[in-house]
Amino acid sequence: MFLCTANAARSILAEAILNELGKSRFHASSAGSQPLGAINRYALNLVRNMGHDTAVLRSKSLDEFAGSGAPHMDLVFTVCDSAVNEACPVWPGHPTMAHWGVPDPKAATGTEAEIAVAFDEAYRMLRRRIELLLAIPIGSIDRLALEESLREIGRSDPAAHPAPEQTAQ
Repeated sequence: MFLCTANAARSILAEAILNELGKSRFHASSAGSQPLGAINRYALNLVRNMGHDTAVLRSKSLDEFAGSGAPHMDLVFTVCDSAVNEACPVWPGHPTMAHWGVPDPKAATGTEAEIAVAFDEAYRMLRRRIELLLAIPIGSIDRLALEESLREIGRSDPAAHPAPEQTAQ
């Protein structure tokens, strides 16, 4: 589960990326404490242009994932700095939680191209963090080690860990 206040950009990007890269191991969702009810057009265009399935993406409230009958969450990530301090519901099963703050691309100003670059950067940061997540041997480490690994990913600068295809010559 990826949480962000508006559930319109960063959390949507993360949901699409993890569902693509981790499809055999994970089912990702996203939600917001104050969802806008619509996906930001730059985020939607980027996800579409990167070849992700957009049919299931929508801005939704975290209330859909709380209470009886809600799907079980193993991992919950906050991706915006305002969401990290918001009260979250008590998740059934007490999932591992981590903060992976990413600058808000919706706050970008300037030309269409400059705004698109901010969204590209958010996508790149989230994709690299998700690649690092997928490299963790989750089934063979204890909960404390998993929590520390996830927090370390959130504290790291994704530029310091370029994706393998970026370093290959």
